[in-house]
Amino acid sequence: PGHRPSRQPLREGRGRGDTERQTDREGGRGPGEVAGGPWEDRMADIRHSLLRRDALSAAKELLYHLDIFFSSQLQNVPGPLVDKSTIELVEEFIFQLSKERNTQPKRLSSLQELQLLEIMCSYFQDQSKDAVRQIIFSALFGPQGNKADENRLAMLGKLVSMAIAICRVPILECTALWLQRTHAVFCVRLAKVLAEDYCILVPGSVQTLKRIVHASPRFCCQLITAVTALYDLTTDDLIPPHDLLEMVVSWVYDDPRLTLITFLNGPANLPRGFLELTPLPGLIRWCVLAPLAYKRNCKTSSAQSLMNGNSNKMCKEIENDVKNDFKILYSKLHLSVLQVLMILQGHLTEKNLYGRLELIMFDHVDRLVGDINKLVKELNLTNPVKEIELTLDRLAQALQVGIASGALLCTRDDLRSICSALPHNSLLQLVLTGPVQQSPHTALPPGYYPHIHAQPAGYPMYSAHPVQTYMPGMTFSYRPIR
Repeated sequence: PGHRPSRQPLREGRGRGDTERQTDREGGRGPGEVAGGPWEDRMADIRHSLLRRDALSAAKELLYHLDIFFSSQLQNVPGPLVDKSTIELVEEFIFQLSKERNTQPKRLSSLQELQLLEIMCSYFQDQSKDAVRQIIFSALFGPQGNKADENRLAMLGKLVSMAIAICRVPILECTALWLQRTHAVFCVRLAKVLAEDYCILVPGSVQTLKRIVHASPRFCCQLITAVTALYDLTTDDLIPPHDLLEMVVSWVYDDPRLTLITFLNGPANLPRGFLELTPLPGLIRWCVLAPLAYKRNCKTSSAQSLMNGNSNKMCKEIENDVKNDFKILYSKLHLSVLQVLMILQGHLTEKNLYGRLELIMFDHVDRLVGDINKLVKELNLTNPVKEIELTLDRLAQALQVGIASGALLCTRDDLRSICSALPHNSLLQLVLTGPVQQSPHTALPPGYYPHIHAQPAGYPMYSAHPVQTYMPGMTFSYRPIR
């Protein structure tokens, strides 16, 4: 019972684990049981067997035991928990942390580590049952709050990076769920590893990661959420690398609904401290802060270039090229975010969450406004320069569409209280003030917009522009302010 992955014959002689497998098959004993009792009673026997093997064959053998145990448990319990004894075996024989005190941890060579990654890749690829894959992935890489977490996260980063390179979709799907169920601190660390591997260290390798969107959209949605949490633009070091930004923009611009995959296919409530349900708060932050953050970055870079003896003209040319490139990318991203917000109301209504689920938390808006004020003061921008205008225009648009779609649940009084210290911006003031209410006597036929202009006196009462019927299902092109 349960799926057993294909296994290569081990070089060592027939060990206790092999004898037990043969006994289980021939004697009709259920997986997870031995003559002495259930899984807990079997721990000592399994550990004794694994101690006599080399590191790689012990790891492969342990994956086999975990596979048959959880396959059996899932037939009886919908979601069996990973107990302490299982975690201890994983830490000792996968991450090489001995239970014995005063024992130095074993270190795998680079070749052995690569072989271990291949063993895990093969196991997750061959296991056909998604539930078994998920629980074993959780047993291997779920943080436990102990010293093994460093080894666990390091191995996970290498495994996911390999899975991206060779397109192992089962591992990417498991990682997507891991990112959804794990504290944001660990998710951000994994995102940093992947960003460095594919967007910083090796030029051009981002194309490999970029193609993964067709194989595992769920993973890409969670990756966007994680990288926006990592690169929050609060410092120059936390500005997203160009390759990463270009990849995220291409994903979201080509398919804005990609950002809603986790929300549409998972639970609507997540514990505090985990990643957001959608990447929308982080993407809004990128679009709004980008004009001021890149101005700060260019200012720092120009000063550094002048100190290094480069001409001011050269600095200006480089600055203009960089600004134009990033301006286009963030403009496309802003448009995509507004499009997602516009379609969000229908999904919230369909899931009976409209007015009940806040996908853009007010706390995030408060922090975003605070960071805008901080950047304005840091750059000493007293006049309404174009960067401030662009930042506040984008903020106003995101707030307006967010409130209208039900993604942001707050009153205009709440917004006025946090935006009062921002520089003046006409569009933002209009959003904070609210729409002009129609007079009670100006009743209009249902389904029609009111005339924008009053008819001039002394002229025949005809409309210069035909009245257009309002069609609720019709989308309209929303042009963001660039």
